[in-house]
Amino acid sequence: MLRGMDALLAALADPARRRLVTLLAERPHPVGVLAQLAEARQPQTTKHLQTLERAGLVVSQRTGQRRVYALRPAALRELAAELDRLAEAAERAGAGFARHGLSLRAERHNATGPGWADDRSFRFRRALDGPPALIWRHLTEAELLAAWWTPDDLRVSELVFEARPGGRIVQEYRDALDPGDADVVAGRAEGAVEDVRPGERLTYRLSPLLPGGEAAFTAHVEFRLRPGAAGTDLDVTYRITGSTIDSADIVAGIGTGFGQSLDKLATTVRESPR
Repeated sequence: MLRGMDALLAALADPARRRLVTLLAERPHPVGVLAQLAEARQPQTTKHLQTLERAGLVVSQRTGQRRVYALRPAALRELAAELDRLAEAAERAGAGFARHGLSLRAERHNATGPGWADDRSFRFRRALDGPPALIWRHLTEAELLAAWWTPDDLRVSELVFEARPGGRIVQEYRDALDPGDADVVAGRAEGAVEDVRPGERLTYRLSPLLPGGEAAFTAHVEFRLRPGAAGTDLDVTYRITGSTIDSADIVAGIGTGFGQSLDKLATTVRESPR
């Protein structure tokens, strides 16, 4: 439908053609009458009608010496249905955008001084379709981590994860629709692994960086795995220390962003080969 929609929208982009469509919505008209009603020259009116006909908006037939044009309601209904689908998609996306906007304003209001968000915790739980050993690989192997370790609108562009105590962590991400790295880096974080108990517990600290390179705060993240009814029950705790005033925008996105990442983890694990 996209190509047809483009043709319909292009045909309706001209005010003179929209005027003809409005007139034809009343009833079919011959070219001469349409030109008079639209207060336009007949040759121009004919060209506009031909454009509308090529787009599928009108049909014509010769009656005696006259060519009569009629509107195709089906084409308008198809266009309306496509616009409705776009509006519904925009509503869904806009709801998340609006919620994030409210969170941004609230956190910016709260950020009154250094340490403003210290000891704030976020907790997440997911039932994952796979044994703890499989989940562990997705938590610690960089190639598997890269498939899920960002919110929906971002992608990993650089990743280092050394799964050992003291191991280095580097996470850089960009817009998901920027495969050529044309846009600026959306975010970067650096940290270190702290505790590694394969199949059971993983902890690390990770500091998102502000545009100037300084740490916005330090996140202390703990993953706990245990066998569950679906395969593995995963519990995650995300605790903030060292928060700066400028960290408000990042803090505002933690609940939604990390939750989306874990949802992607669930999907990735479910679709991974066993």
